[in-house]
Amino acid sequence: MKVTQPDPQPYRIFGADRPARFLVTCDHATNRVPADVSGGDLGIGPADMARHIAYDPGAAGLTLALAETLDAPAILSDFSRLVIDPNRGEDDPTLLMKLYDGTIIPGNRQADAAERERRLDGLYRPYHAAYAALAARRPDTVVIAIHSFTPCLRGRAPRPWQVGVLYSHLDDRLSRALIARLEAEPDLCVGDNEPYTGHLPGDAIDRHALRMGRHNTLIELRNDLIADEAAQRDWAARLAPLIRAALDDVTAKGE
Repeated sequence: MKVTQPDPQPYRIFGADRPARFLVTCDHATNRVPADVSGGDLGIGPADMARHIAYDPGAAGLTLALAETLDAPAILSDFSRLVIDPNRGEDDPTLLMKLYDGTIIPGNRQADAAERERRLDGLYRPYHAAYAALAARRPDTVVIAIHSFTPCLRGRAPRPWQVGVLYSHLDDRLSRALIARLEAEPDLCVGDNEPYTGHLPGDAIDRHALRMGRHNTLIELRNDLIADEAAQRDWAARLAPLIRAALDDVTAKGE
């Protein structure tokens, strides 16, 4: 008789006891489809599951390297954004994507309200509960969210930025300070709220930073620049002092 092993927790935490006030997060760390979701297969091929539609390539490795460099804890999701997107509010219509960048997601086409609730209970809510607990470990937590973006969406113009900094109009303090630090680097093309706008009601930053009054920023790296461990570590080494300096800039203003 075949014994089905239970799926692991829908998140991974590293360095929970590290002392820095930063919390480094990765909402789209993996393309894993849990076995109890469509039998572990959403019905799209390996090539599509390796694309940015299923996760943020390179972001997990950058998150781990950056957290280590900052001496900070990290939390990473452990399920594909196509299963359910932890960087969306529970009432967001894109929470379960049925079409993404030209690819139909068969495993989501028949997902009804009951299936949506099951994925919320089994994956999304446990991830956010763990995230909230980790963020609450100290009163001055600073959330650093790591994502990556593809150099070009299908049918769209190439994206020129190497790094983008995203923020909400509700609190752009740390992000604007970080943008200024990055723009001072002579070899970087920096996206100011590019390639996306940085505020979605109910998204992870909204839930865990904006509503709590925590300093925060969301960093997007172009995924071809962080394709291997060496590149991820190089970017972590470059970003860490700029993040620290940006926070110093903000606190020096008494913000």
